[in-house]
Amino acid sequence: MTTVPSGRRMEQAAVNALRTLLQSQDHVVEEISGQNDYGEDLFVTFANAGRVTNDVIKMQVKGGTSWRRSYGYAVPVRQHYETWANGNVPVFCVVFDPDTAQLYWANATEQLRSGRHKGSRPRTIRLPATSVLDTTTVASFVDRARAYVGGYRGRNAVLSHLGEMAGVAFDPADHVLHWVNEFDEQLIFWQRRGEPYATLLHSDLDWNPIRITPGGLLMPGAWSQGLDFGGDFPEELRRLTPVSVISGVILNMPEALWLASCFSATEWARRDAKVG
Repeated sequence: MTTVPSGRRMEQAAVNALRTLLQSQDHVVEEISGQNDYGEDLFVTFANAGRVTNDVIKMQVKGGTSWRRSYGYAVPVRQHYETWANGNVPVFCVVFDPDTAQLYWANATEQLRSGRHKGSRPRTIRLPATSVLDTTTVASFVDRARAYVGGYRGRNAVLSHLGEMAGVAFDPADHVLHWVNEFDEQLIFWQRRGEPYATLLHSDLDWNPIRITPGGLLMPGAWSQGLDFGGDFPEELRRLTPVSVISGVILNMPEALWLASCFSATEWARRDAKVG
């Protein structure tokens, strides 16, 4: 007599629990046939106010206590790295713990891409014990998932790529400029509206954020040409400086000119900013 493996029963219980939760909020859930399971169990199309959106994710669902870890839960990546990290549709992992009857989630694509930009290749997706998915948190989960999916489109796709590379999260309203110098080092100029400073992110400085201002940009020749840079320095130093510097970082002339252009292009965003 053919028997159903206990592991299969648990996996199906996990899928059923997740599907019931999402469908209770009018989201569309399509189960992937077990014969075509390449690391994802569900397609989920999100709805908003009763209307189906074009925001879609894939979900890998696990059930049981064997996925527990000290920090929460873990899902092994195994042979799915390329499809989870580089696919056109982001993948989320969910674990169902039968002892607590709780679902836990994590954005697998985000974790793998973040690891790649840090020079690592994660072998597991980490699901913190705090990342509970239930009726009280599902709306927040959907908002975050849809925001991540939105990052795959248009200008947001560029911001998402740069943000993953630098380990930060840009808002669509931020003014973000990107440049690659002659040494293939990558620089990102990041200006939030209403802030009196911008942020420099530099690959050669391990992407550590550095606050910068026009007054802190010391550049040879700027004083003689009447450019409004370097105002934080004494006039003598502005007139005679042989090197370009900003916030303690030495720049070559192309980098300094690029930053000067960035400051000029975003001057409007710093108007009426409150300092302090």
